[in-house]
Amino acid sequence: MVANKEIEKLEKSAVKLTVTVAKEDVRKEFDGLVDKYCKTAHVKGFRKGKVPAGILLQKYGESIRYETSIKVIEESLKELFEEIEERPIAYSTPELQDEALVNEDEDFTFSVKYDVFPDITLGEYKGLTVEEPEVKVGKKEIDEELEKIRDQNSVVMEKEKPVEKDDIVTVDYVELDENGQEVEGTRREDFVFTVGSGYNMYKIDDDLVGMKTGEEKEIKKSFPEDFEYQELAGSEKTIKVSLKVVKEKQLPALDDELAQDVNEKFETLKDLKDDIKKRLESSLEQRLRSIKIDSLLEQIVEKSEIDVPESMVAAELENSWRNFQMQSRMSEDQLLQLLSIQGKDKAALLAEWRDDAEKSLKAQLVIGKLIEAEDIKVNDEDYEKELAEQAERSDMTLEQTREYVDNNNMEEYLRSDLLNRKLFDRLLEISEVKKGKKESYVDVMNRNK
Repeated sequence: MVANKEIEKLEKSAVKLTVTVAKEDVRKEFDGLVDKYCKTAHVKGFRKGKVPAGILLQKYGESIRYETSIKVIEESLKELFEEIEERPIAYSTPELQDEALVNEDEDFTFSVKYDVFPDITLGEYKGLTVEEPEVKVGKKEIDEELEKIRDQNSVVMEKEKPVEKDDIVTVDYVELDENGQEVEGTRREDFVFTVGSGYNMYKIDDDLVGMKTGEEKEIKKSFPEDFEYQELAGSEKTIKVSLKVVKEKQLPALDDELAQDVNEKFETLKDLKDDIKKRLESSLEQRLRSIKIDSLLEQIVEKSEIDVPESMVAAELENSWRNFQMQSRMSEDQLLQLLSIQGKDKAALLAEWRDDAEKSLKAQLVIGKLIEAEDIKVNDEDYEKELAEQAERSDMTLEQTREYVDNNNMEEYLRSDLLNRKLFDRLLEISEVKKGKKESYVDVMNRNK
């Protein structure tokens, strides 16, 4: 069917494919449709199946030529995409560049534009240098984890004393206008928050300190121009607050009994502390590995040539939007409304994310190219070992783990993750790791988050 083709490479890994179909094939498709409709069309004055071709073309010629064009385009592209390397990627649908309508007595030429998988020219990736921060798990980090555990095992009790920081309060509140009347739509009842957390719209934490249960108070607040809630920014408000309940957390003692309550495997507080240290050190080890790998990938991406397709970026941004929506636990309409209050919209947010999306895609593409360059492979022995380790970490049998993986279609994900890990092991092996500056555990764990 295809008499000639021309492929023109464009920016951002796009191509323009120009195709010419021989007039004999065009005529064949056209005549086939004419014959089909002569047999099936209902035309006044003619019995079904007896409509002359000339009459049919007089009434429906343009429609038949349009349908012929669509069919010829689809069939010729299907033929070509089985032959040429420049096939469209999954995110990209070929777009017709000009209005194309066949003439059944002439060759038919049309052009489509679409994105292809980008060419990737790897930069130097061997012998790179990366710094590892100097950090360790100390008493401070262990004590902080112990305080979290105490908080998780605390008991919340009502109290009669005035409100203090860290108390949990239940309040009713409402805005008052300049005449002391309630502003419609601003009343909130049984609102619960922890004093000092700031988890309340008007930031009335400090104003509640010293209040007693049953007390009512009018609070005057001035909000700066850059206040986080736009509807309050630059305004002055009077809020009437009624304190209904005050509760305080009673923390358990740091002793062997607490350790035993956390898990029966602990007999003493020292056992719990040792477990915390081991867990924090494991997390730190993984974080340091990620920092080194991220640094290496960033260097390799900078040295490489990658023209990321626009459709790939758009798909990545849309995926980020869906994740953002899931994390917000809002419907899309609710999320858009919240953005509107903040003076933003979806397009503005995606524009903010664009640079990060392109960096992420370039890193993913580089990883794939590195796996190919280093001939990294995952065999069945690697996969079985991974399943066994997963089973041990999850306190499951090997067969239970295998069943879970199979039922959730996770084998491909696990093999891909293994492939990446083997590549990262290789990159660290061929790179120089230097000792970096001293940093705190918290700073290292929160870096780039």
